[in-house]
Amino acid sequence: MLKKERAAYVLRRLEELYPETPVPLDHSNPFTLLIAVLLSAQCTDVRVNLVTPALFAKADNAEVMRRLSVAEIDAIVRPCGLAPRKATAIRDLSEILVKKHGGEVPANFEDLEALPGVGHKTASVVMSQAFGHPAFAVDTHIHRLAQRWKLTNGASVKKTEEDLKALFPRDSWSKLHLQIIFYGREYCSARGCDGTICEICKTMFPRRRNPVKTRK
Repeated sequence: MLKKERAAYVLRRLEELYPETPVPLDHSNPFTLLIAVLLSAQCTDVRVNLVTPALFAKADNAEVMRRLSVAEIDAIVRPCGLAPRKATAIRDLSEILVKKHGGEVPANFEDLEALPGVGHKTASVVMSQAFGHPAFAVDTHIHRLAQRWKLTNGASVKKTEEDLKALFPRDSWSKLHLQIIFYGREYCSARGCDGTICEICKTMFPRRRNPVKTRK
């Protein structure tokens, strides 16, 4: 298959496997989504979803969250790892949201990425899932699978994002990013497949015999 043919197959097959793509992080508004995504860095979505109910019971908006101390936030989010740093970021970004954005999460990349603890991937998820803006948030699953499927050379996460955006229709990005994550977790994980085992890998590369080494 040519690269464009592989992209078309991936798009079609993932739509068959995952016609519905619920956001795996529990949230009730753009603010709680932002906090959940921030907490998910180097942490599983499952663990984040176990932690956030207690946090959001105390504060589910920036105005209330900024009134909590870093220590209070830290005590709740500690199971997520990197807790002191994340707790500080949550407290500080809540203050900024109130002072600069009327307590609302801004619906643009520039302002989102200016917030403490918010990088491009986190901003992409929020823009996509909270505001419906086409975005392709590249996480470790997507970065790995895009290389296994030869949709990018994996030189960097930024390059992978650029390559995938060029290959897939803009209106598919937000859904496809979740579909690839779901497939990676279920069939093409770091240990579950080496580029020769799962259905999509075998279908696109039936003659592949050697494991694929991917860049992190």
